[in-house]
Amino acid sequence: MSEVPSIFVGGGGAAHGQPQVLLLDHGNRHGLIAGATGTGKTVTLQILAEGFSAAGVPVFMSDVKGDLSGLAMAGDPAGKLHAAFMARAATIGLDLQYRAFPVTFWDMFGEQGHPVRATVAEMGPLLLSRLLDLTEAQEGVLNVAFRLADEEELPLLDLKDLQALLVFIGDNAGDISTRYGLVAPASIGAIQRRLLVLENEGGTGFFGEPALDLADLMQTDPQGFGRINILAADRLMHSPRLYATFLLWLLSELFETLPEVGNPDKPKLVFFFDEAHLLFTDAPKALVQKVEQVARLIRSKGVGVYFVTQNPADVPDTILGQLGNRVQHALRAFTAKDQKDLRLAAQTYRDNPEFKTEDAIRDVGTGEAVTSFLERKGVPGVVQRTLIRPPSSQLGPIDPATRAQLMAMSVLRGKYDTAIDRDSAYERLRARAHKAAAEAEAAERGTAADPQSDPGAFSRGRRYDGGSSRTPAPKTARRSSDSVGEAFAKSFARQLGTKSGQALVRGVLGTLFKKR
Repeated sequence: MSEVPSIFVGGGGAAHGQPQVLLLDHGNRHGLIAGATGTGKTVTLQILAEGFSAAGVPVFMSDVKGDLSGLAMAGDPAGKLHAAFMARAATIGLDLQYRAFPVTFWDMFGEQGHPVRATVAEMGPLLLSRLLDLTEAQEGVLNVAFRLADEEELPLLDLKDLQALLVFIGDNAGDISTRYGLVAPASIGAIQRRLLVLENEGGTGFFGEPALDLADLMQTDPQGFGRINILAADRLMHSPRLYATFLLWLLSELFETLPEVGNPDKPKLVFFFDEAHLLFTDAPKALVQKVEQVARLIRSKGVGVYFVTQNPADVPDTILGQLGNRVQHALRAFTAKDQKDLRLAAQTYRDNPEFKTEDAIRDVGTGEAVTSFLERKGVPGVVQRTLIRPPSSQLGPIDPATRAQLMAMSVLRGKYDTAIDRDSAYERLRARAHKAAAEAEAAERGTAADPQSDPGAFSRGRRYDGGSSRTPAPKTARRSSDSVGEAFAKSFARQLGTKSGQALVRGVLGTLFKKR
């Protein structure tokens, strides 16, 4: 093993006897875990999380398939894979010891973990527009709403705050358009419909308070192990845009909140972004630029970001170039596009003269990978065929009873369980409306009770006549007793009194005489 603090990932070389390690002081240089379905990405994700946790580095990861909850339990010596694990450990020179790791469970829906919430204001108009799939014009209206909320001191905490503010903007569109530019009712309606869709997808519970405290993601246990924060994402994946937007929001909050630390001996937090392709699919240019900015600069905040996806081509080149530590599981080249992607993936590695990288990526089996980790001074390592080490924790999910027991013992129990609905935009706008209605009603009652205050009130008053009085119809209005023909005749007669009408009649008569 290396004397420099590192995470042992597996054995490389012809006999798998060369340790392949991820240096901890380069752990914030980001990374990539890629490979086709069933090639071992989840196990690689698990052993990296174990390594960072053992080094005292907190981890945040999403559990898309439900398999990663096993990190909370030690591996089983009586398990059916124990013999295979021990044989692999002997091959790569690993003294495998089973153990559990400190885990905190999170769930946006509050079912399989502590609820995760953020306020609408924290999300911001850019990410919210991405979440709602708004057009540029609709995004402009949303920016107006956020600006108005700041100026009018209307806190945007949950969705009903935003909905109430949109109703207010619609009712006062004329004045607001004068101040901020045109606010089209159609755009307001479109945003309201998208909010309704978000509610139907279960996104209502995400917005509100108590909002997530980032410090709760960066804890260690009494033994100095970094806590592994696991977000239950099996249900969340049914709303892929919500999933991707939430993780990007979390990255943005970390970037904006954490101080600069330069080049630490180990990361302050490692963030694994599973199913990373969801972040970039149909993403607008502004959003991709924001991800690129975060990826470039969050390293100096001590945060390492590891993208997990099936194909490296899912990640834009501007971001792929920031990922220094790479574990590439097998890519299957069944189509012409697959073959092209395989060649492009191979070209991003530092060549090893002992084998052809393109062939290695295609031929490695389950539990093997082509790896390249940063060496001293950030130099990319030579690509190696690596046998990935077995995990120390349980491979596979834990049962619901064990999860419930672990949640009951959580250090965060009770902090996020109950939602808080404090005074915000919805309550303040409702109070304004009630006050204005009360003042109008009082003014109307005052005028009716004191006619002397308005000398013209008697002359404008209407005397009750048993319902016989009617407001006279305008002179131009047609009486209901007139038939269509009578109305046309009267209109024609009126036209004869005008020069244009007389010219029209002469033209019609002239045409008739010519035909005869």
